[in-house]
Amino acid sequence: MYVLKSQKDGLRYVGFTGDLKKRFQEHQDGRVISTKYRRLFNLEYYEACLDEGDARAREKYFKSTAGRRFLAKRLVRFRRS
Repeated sequence: MYVLKSQKDGLRYVGFTGDLKKRFQEHQDGRVISTKYRRLFNLEYYEACLDEGDARAREKYFKSTAGRRFLAKRLVRFRRS
């Protein structure tokens, strides 16, 4: 699972993938509908899971209010534009 931060609007995007390098490039190239108009991105955070179900559960958590609070605290020093 991964967290991207848009250079355009400063908002975060949370997702999961089996190939982070490929998926990140798809976001950068505008080939992901949900992020197409928010390009370009910085990779802010990622976690590796051995089980896809665990990755999906972690993604769901990070999209919740509690998960967004966790990320805000965890990434407080991450200030790349």
